[in-house]
Amino acid sequence: MKITRIEPVFLRLPYEHGGPKPPLGMGETRTTMDALLVRVETDQGLTGWGEAFGFATTPVTLPAIRDIIAPLAVGREADDIAALTTDLKRRLQNMMRGGPARFALSALDIALWDIAGQAQGVPVWKMLGGKPRERVPAYASMLRLPTPELTAEVAATAAARGYTHIKLHQKTVDTVAAARAALGPDIPMMVDVNCAFDVETAIKTAREMAPYDLMWLEEPISPTDDYDALIRLRAEGGVPVALGENLGTPNDFRTVGRLGAADIVQPSVVKIGGISDAWKAINIARDAGLRVFPHSPFVGPGLVATVHLVAAMNDDTLCEHRFCDLGANPLGDAVVAVDGSLPLPQGPGLGIHVDEAIIRKFRVN
Repeated sequence: MKITRIEPVFLRLPYEHGGPKPPLGMGETRTTMDALLVRVETDQGLTGWGEAFGFATTPVTLPAIRDIIAPLAVGREADDIAALTTDLKRRLQNMMRGGPARFALSALDIALWDIAGQAQGVPVWKMLGGKPRERVPAYASMLRLPTPELTAEVAATAAARGYTHIKLHQKTVDTVAAARAALGPDIPMMVDVNCAFDVETAIKTAREMAPYDLMWLEEPISPTDDYDALIRLRAEGGVPVALGENLGTPNDFRTVGRLGAADIVQPSVVKIGGISDAWKAINIARDAGLRVFPHSPFVGPGLVATVHLVAAMNDDTLCEHRFCDLGANPLGDAVVAVDGSLPLPQGPGLGIHVDEAIIRKFRVN
């Protein structure tokens, strides 16, 4: 079965999250919830869908799909995912340590798993050895909010919708304190500061947040690979440290485990190399004694791929779920949480149905 076409599909979807639209990066505001999808077609009539990390990197990731990955992959066999993706990594080794080219490869890999599952008539979670279930538990991953009062309000709304774990994207102690007061002592709470601090500020902030009983402090330090700083933070901060969405390859998780640079790791299926390399990273991390909670604040096939990975882990891992209400989405109920959990698709491959009318309406490329 040969690949006949690889097409990036960039969507801007309307959303609301209970507050003003937060900053996206590079001076922009997240006025829409963006998704950079990839459609992969084959000569046997099977079509697979993937997703690449986009957001502020979309101007680079999209042409990486179209101009770098697609010309090398079209015409190749779709059946042997490992052979194809390994060859592409070797050919593009100067681009594959991390970043947009690897994000592009991630989308292709996810789509190829979707196709493989369709060809075999089984869902991806079963291909990975997962046990049957109908749903996987999720945690609410909130967007950044401007005030303690609004942070508390939206956190309480997420809990009322059935989420039993809440993650904030706040950088200040007062907002964390407000959320804890709203949630009470029994709901686990995490904080992601998106690589905001140097080591001294991270230690100070962690100590100040520790009384609010955090399950973890995520991506606390910039640069993200300053392992010495992370080791020191673990020793002095008093809060478990989580990281991993910005690690480049599965081998990086081995390094984190060997050095003791984190308590929890978070491979991102749309960044690290797709389902293949996310699954490798998960197993490397677990062998190193690290807890794994995959990174997945997405609204497309990347989220669904993560649901399959979480299901295949066969443990008490939670799936990250962006806490927002989409005004439209092409995957329907597959990306909508109910009572704090997400459906585990039972159909072959990713088990998704893509609404082409939604694609046409919100596509911008």
